[in-house]
Amino acid sequence: MPIPEEVTGDEIDKDVRQELQSLPKTLAEDVARNLVMVARLLDEDPESAYGYSRVALRLASRVAAVREAAGFAAYANQKYSEALAEFRAARRMTGSVELWPVMADCERGLGRPEKALDMAGTPEVHKLDKAGQVEMRLVAAGARRDMGQLNAAIVTLQSPELASNSVQPWTARLRYAYADALLAAGREQEAREWFAKAVESDRDGSTDASDRLAELDGVDFVDALDEDEDEAGESRGTTSGDEAESDGRG
Repeated sequence: MPIPEEVTGDEIDKDVRQELQSLPKTLAEDVARNLVMVARLLDEDPESAYGYSRVALRLASRVAAVREAAGFAAYANQKYSEALAEFRAARRMTGSVELWPVMADCERGLGRPEKALDMAGTPEVHKLDKAGQVEMRLVAAGARRDMGQLNAAIVTLQSPELASNSVQPWTARLRYAYADALLAAGREQEAREWFAKAVESDRDGSTDASDRLAELDGVDFVDALDEDEDEAGESRGTTSGDEAESDGRG
């Protein structure tokens, strides 16, 4: 797959670069450039990101960072079985537990919410950092919803992190998930309050909380282009009418 000339491979994280030092120099550069493309395209073009990840995997399947990148690319394309296999491989290589939440979410994607819940109760969760623990809580709540256990999902999300007034990278998503669960349970007023809180903490637009809040408030969004065209049409109609009256008076 083509890679822009300006992509050198030096853009990758220093820890990943260190992992690639086990490879011959030219090969390491090729792998690094493909990993850069995966990272760049993962959100906006996951299909292309997946393609670059397969190239990197073909070149260096014994590098943990490559297996992890391949896992996230597969995950972004909803290839959950493939993603889970890659995450497991990366975890075997590193011994790290940081992929535990996304591995559990793959189990959800494969239609196995019970397995995801089992993973949420293992000792690995206690080894996660705060962000990882919050992510695991979100996955567990999602699994509860998959099983139709709305009240249990709501309770799962109730935590010191949810109650905290401080804004952390996970705050908006946690508040959003809580609001969405409340709404699904028919608790609309509470849901509105939490969607509003999610909006307050969503500094990078990671959720559509503002749209959900507007829906609850009955706000209809009108396409600005359509509105301009309507106004232009009305203006043309008025002008024509005025000209007709002018002709009649003459």
